[in-house]
Amino acid sequence: MIRSDVIKTLVPFISDKLVVTNIGLPSQEMHLIDDQPSNFYMLGTMGLASSIGLGLALAQEKKVLVIDGDGSVLMNFGTFPTIANNPAKNYILLIIDNGSYGSTGDQITYSGKKTNMTEVARACGCENVIECSAEETADVVKAAFEADEMTIIISKCESGNIKVPVIEHDPVMIKERFMKEVAK
Repeated sequence: MIRSDVIKTLVPFISDKLVVTNIGLPSQEMHLIDDQPSNFYMLGTMGLASSIGLGLALAQEKKVLVIDGDGSVLMNFGTFPTIANNPAKNYILLIIDNGSYGSTGDQITYSGKKTNMTEVARACGCENVIECSAEETADVVKAAFEADEMTIIISKCESGNIKVPVIEHDPVMIKERFMKEVAK
């Protein structure tokens, strides 16, 4: 399974949830597969989806799912200690770890080499870190939505991309429709 396959398995139970998606192809894939006002598509700021999602979770009570990538998290390694030291029971971080920078041509990341994202998250103090296969991801994310604790999920999948169109919504529209969903 590749990242877009993992995202497809999540759609049946996340369509009405607050979802922040990582810049580039993860946002474009989510937009293509299931465009919802409750999806916040990152169109800039590589590495900050996890931080934006954490801030959102800390600011309100609804569950927040962040769909991030290993390459993006590697760009903002400060996210793990920040998450560990600012726990939010309504925060779920799904890192789809394909060992590559998928949005820029599938160049190998350090998690595709020696760096183990699960061990790094735990070393930074994150307590509920679950590593799973791509095929197990939907069940693990469902369980995280049912739990009452912050969860970091590292989903190991294959590298690869599907053809996706550019997101035609402008950033202001994405923000405004998302904020209406948050306010509901």
